[in-house]
Amino acid sequence: MTTPWADPACPRDDRVEALLAEMTLEEKLAQLGSAWPGVERVSGNVAPMQDVFARHTEFAVASKNGLGHLTRPFGTRPVDPADGARRLASMQRELMDNTRLGIPAIAHEECLTGFTTYRATVFPTALAWAAAFSPGLVERMAHAIGSSMRRVGVHQGLSPVLDVVRDYRWGRVEETLGEDPYLVATTGTAYVRGLESAGIIATLKHFAGYSASKGARNHAPVSMGPREFADVILPPFEAALREGGARSVMNSYADVDGVPAGADAGLLTRLLREDWGFEGTVVSDYWSVAFLRTMHRIAATDGEAGARALEAGIDVELPDTLAYGEPLAELVRSGAVAEELVDRAVRRVLRQKAELGLLDADFTPEVDVEEPIDFDPPAHRAIARELAEQSIVLLDNREGVLPLAPDTASIALIGPGANDPNAFFGCYSFPNHVLPHHPGYDNGIRTLSLLEALAAELPAARIAFEQGCPIKDVDRSGFEAAVEQARKADVCIAVVGDRAGLFGLGTSGEGCDAEDLALPGVQGELVEMLLATGTPVVLLVVSGRPYALGVYADRAAAVVQAFFPGEEGGPALAGVLSGRVTPSGKLPVQVPRTAGGQPATYLHAPLGGNSEGVSNLDPTPAYPFGHGLSYTEFAYTELSLGSAEIPTDGEVEISCRVRNTGDLPGAEVVQLYTADPVAQLPRPVTQLTGFARVFLAPGEERQVTFRLHADRLAYTGPELRRIVEPGEITVMVGASSTDIRLWDTLRLRGGVRTVGHERVLHTAVEVG
Repeated sequence: MTTPWADPACPRDDRVEALLAEMTLEEKLAQLGSAWPGVERVSGNVAPMQDVFARHTEFAVASKNGLGHLTRPFGTRPVDPADGARRLASMQRELMDNTRLGIPAIAHEECLTGFTTYRATVFPTALAWAAAFSPGLVERMAHAIGSSMRRVGVHQGLSPVLDVVRDYRWGRVEETLGEDPYLVATTGTAYVRGLESAGIIATLKHFAGYSASKGARNHAPVSMGPREFADVILPPFEAALREGGARSVMNSYADVDGVPAGADAGLLTRLLREDWGFEGTVVSDYWSVAFLRTMHRIAATDGEAGARALEAGIDVELPDTLAYGEPLAELVRSGAVAEELVDRAVRRVLRQKAELGLLDADFTPEVDVEEPIDFDPPAHRAIARELAEQSIVLLDNREGVLPLAPDTASIALIGPGANDPNAFFGCYSFPNHVLPHHPGYDNGIRTLSLLEALAAELPAARIAFEQGCPIKDVDRSGFEAAVEQARKADVCIAVVGDRAGLFGLGTSGEGCDAEDLALPGVQGELVEMLLATGTPVVLLVVSGRPYALGVYADRAAAVVQAFFPGEEGGPALAGVLSGRVTPSGKLPVQVPRTAGGQPATYLHAPLGGNSEGVSNLDPTPAYPFGHGLSYTEFAYTELSLGSAEIPTDGEVEISCRVRNTGDLPGAEVVQLYTADPVAQLPRPVTQLTGFARVFLAPGEERQVTFRLHADRLAYTGPELRRIVEPGEITVMVGASSTDIRLWDTLRLRGGVRTVGHERVLHTAVEVG
């Protein structure tokens, strides 16, 4: 006879309550814990403080009372897809057959640039998704990622990162969606929809404030006021929960104004659950519960750390069970921690297991391994190529050297990123995240370096390659050969930037923070020497963060920016250089003029702008937010507001016409900005309020219509309530935050209106 909790015909919550009533305290706590089998065999950190906390515990011992989560069964070491599926099924079968209640675990994996496992597609990094300004394509990518994960029995993905960039020196800028909360919210929500549509639980991270650390140092404290926190940091999470349907949230390592997120009930319970209505699970960032004792020092024991986290609202401890096991059980038995808090978290975990089918009597963990498992099929590579192409940003083309002339006879391809396919991969790609700890393995996927891709793209050209210098090390021994090749060539392409890694092994990525925004190592010196040759230089930056390019901008013939474009980055870049691809990416972050120009953001109030007469330092960037050129031209005309005045709870249509006036087909990202010239508190001088990617053939014209609700103009007012207030709003449409082509004034009438969680979060757009 099937027990009530194993019957899928019973209501979900009834099943959960029936199962909860059967559980001992130890079995309940087991559902709040996790195990990371095999991590002890990794020679090097793939998570912070792994060398301190990772344990060798037999799986049967770790799971004797059951298990909430299985940590990274595919993403810890190279494993053949079929072998990995069998191993995961074996662990699930052991849980089902050898524990009293037989409940399988939720298997989770990283999936920021694709399923982080061997032989899986490496898509562009999140910063590149944002540069594409193409949420629909990002949604398709995420669905593809989720489909691969679901195919082999994985249930949850630890993505997307919704941290809004506040300082480009932070190592994890590459994992973010840029510095504008609306762009982050819109693109992140699209990713969530795609992953969830494949049956994978999306996990929003890092909740909240992690990216605003002091000095841009990983895990550093955050000093931020409640208004900035509410208006900049929180909106992407709110949108991804409400509009994307994300079912999990991961806490931030940071403390904000002295309160660690992992022990903040105001954040994880009152805001997230009571105000926003979130019903999913909160999972800890890896070892962040133990960090309450070791790093934040607000608990004397692991049990106390577990109690603080559980009370605040963390439901599951990842990646292993240090605090939520026996240390927490002792406090519950003694009465120091109420068992009701344990039950609260267990209910949330069991609800998700019911939704995933893990509680069903007929659930089987085995998957079909007779059919070949391809984690990098042609359809995924096609998405990777399309996204890479759309994300490449043409910053400058002052001498018109791009696209390369068909009769270009000789090209000097110089730089440490020119012949290294791994230079296209982000920190959380399997080749850069895990394989450095497993020498002897190839990348497991076919990837062309730029040298190989350009040779295939331009077979008649003579291409001479010289590394010039390494990415990071101070080694000038290759300068002379590089300069010689540049002098002899018709054009020089200088490929500089980053190599993603972990905890100092790279120049970008988790734990790879920068002291300033000068190009790493001696790459800047190499660029200077190449510019001095007199040969036209195309400066191609492949990086995880924006670097200060102002010193080169007025001397380079052209400047191109790519943010780790993934496994198809070589052909995509070669296509842009040759002209086969018309560039259409736009900057999701500013590109600074000077190496010390941090922190800075285009979302500055009037005091943060032009400092003439006030300071000797000018924060004006080399290239502004939203900037990106094309090989064709676009004209904007006929701005029209459906009404010149709307109430503070109204909506207005804002339309314009965009025409391709050049000779090539291309896509333009039409950007809607607003400004509040006079408000109760200082407001950003301009702020992205909507956008649309529009493809146009030569001579083609289309109408773009934004439906702007007054809620989108809300901000946190003097009394810390989000308000919409009457007055004039400047409406601007253009090609970047500073290249405004059309503008008008919209008046809001009525009284000051307070808005809450149910406000309109999205600006709808139609292209006709």
